[in-house]
Amino acid sequence: MKVLVTDPIADAGIERLRAADAEVETKYELDDAELLDAIADAEGLIVRSGTDVTESVFEAAENLVVVARAGIGVDNVDIEAATKHGVVVANAPEGNVRAAAEHTVAMAFAAARSIPQAHSRLVEGEWAKGEFLGTELGGKTLGVVGLGRVGQEVARRLDALGMDVVAFDPYIGEERAAAVGAGLVELEACLDQADFLTVHTPLTPETEGLISDAELDRLAGGYLINCARGGVVDEAALAAAVADGTLRGAAVDVFADEPVSADNPLLSVENVTVTPHLGASTEAAQENVAVDAAEAVLAAVEGRPVATALNAPSIDDRAFDRLRPYVDLVRTAGTLAAHLLTARPASVEVAYEGDLADEDIEFLTASALTGVFDHTEWQVNPVNAPRVAAERGVDVTESRSPRTEDFQSLVRITVGDGEDEVAVEGTLFTENEPRIVRIDGYRVDAIPAGHVLVARNRDEPGVIGFIGTVLGEEGLNIAGMFNARETRGGEALTVYNLDEPIDDDTLHAIEADERIVEAQYVALNGQDA
Repeated sequence: MKVLVTDPIADAGIERLRAADAEVETKYELDDAELLDAIADAEGLIVRSGTDVTESVFEAAENLVVVARAGIGVDNVDIEAATKHGVVVANAPEGNVRAAAEHTVAMAFAAARSIPQAHSRLVEGEWAKGEFLGTELGGKTLGVVGLGRVGQEVARRLDALGMDVVAFDPYIGEERAAAVGAGLVELEACLDQADFLTVHTPLTPETEGLISDAELDRLAGGYLINCARGGVVDEAALAAAVADGTLRGAAVDVFADEPVSADNPLLSVENVTVTPHLGASTEAAQENVAVDAAEAVLAAVEGRPVATALNAPSIDDRAFDRLRPYVDLVRTAGTLAAHLLTARPASVEVAYEGDLADEDIEFLTASALTGVFDHTEWQVNPVNAPRVAAERGVDVTESRSPRTEDFQSLVRITVGDGEDEVAVEGTLFTENEPRIVRIDGYRVDAIPAGHVLVARNRDEPGVIGFIGTVLGEEGLNIAGMFNARETRGGEALTVYNLDEPIDDDTLHAIEADERIVEAQYVALNGQDA
């Protein structure tokens, strides 16, 4: 496993990768051409904010499985392109939360008490005691725009210091907001009520320029703190609002363009405190995000769900441990159903019954779709399988039922082309042994692995012997055989597990017998046909 690191991260992250026998290559400050050359054979990429991961990067990296951002923001990663190419994009949202929250609180106090300005005057020899009249935070109202992880930590801390807290976040419920001492309001109300406004949203097309002239007018007489992402606050508008006295002050740690240029208007306004994107710059935070990014890379390369994935189904480790045996089962069932359909799929239904219906099934469904598309020309994995299905017009549905007829848990994959459909059902036996237990309603007990022959035939004496003879003459050993029939003398279905693949001539020899309705060979679990 080769992992490319293109922005400096703490040694703890590098050490974690090497402890897992990863080949780690660190190359910093690459230009576009150098990055494309360096990424060509990498399976994992770790970046911070200094590397732009564009579609051309994904096109150049055929082996790339995951891009991990050692931090929260991923506006430098083209997530849409990553998903198209089946690459997981993950961040490290927890590692620097405390550091970012503490820096925000520090910036609020710095702005309220003019600490940097007073410091500068004093070291220049001026005792300007009478020129700085500060504002106390206690008893004032804090407005929080974006009540995510950092926003919640800021709210908790400043609520504990005696501030009233209101928050705007359309994706957070009232109960969650109340748990951190905040009342939910609309953006306009948040601006109107706030004495101090702190911004904690990601930079997206919806949030770019979210706070501009009109919003700053509503905050008149207050302070604005932005330690989230540059571009969310209109920098020219903020500089003008502080300069003309609309706002009493501001504190800014992030900028639309970084490193910030000398002519940025925020640098020339007396009552604006600025820092060079220091929110996550603590020793503990840097180690945390580096290790979290490394763990995301290892999980993705090993085929495990990535807990911090932004474009792929994710589940926690404990839930995945319970579901792990089902991952290969649902993928195999999907592969088998799609092969037996013999037509391009137009619909896929994944049904979960029994105990499995209570689990987080998103990753399982993505794995089932990966199996369904295995034999098509579409290159898929659990990252892009839902997207591939949507783009190709394949209708995907899920269903759950707490009851199942014969098993503790059962999964059924039904693949259709608009006219015909094939259903394959699987479960786990004791010791987590996967089994295919029904194919189109025929009860079987088949091992879902290796080389498989599925034969439909008239239920007549000698058919199984005939197939066994043909296989034996070609030197193909039967590892297991599972037979079922609909009615006596009707149609039967038999699943043969074989030690070797069947060639087309052998398959045609079987199908040539008039008693054989259909015979199909399927290579499962990565076996070559």
